Amino acid sequence: MKRIELVPLLLAIFAVAAIMAIGVFIAEQSIIGIAASTLIFIAMMGVGFAHKKRTRE
Repeated sequence: MKRIELVPLLLAIFAVAAIMAIGVFIAEQSIIGIAASTLIFIAMMGVGFAHKKRTRE
């Protein structure tokens, strides 16, 4: 059985939370919240892909 790596798991959880926050802010019609959540989501995905690249090499 493979060992669960904590950093990628946390990054994935934060990315999913950002996607959920986008939905909440759409329902609340908050443009600032939508923009902030989208930027956080993009940042989390970028950090996740960079971490994956660093660990694969």
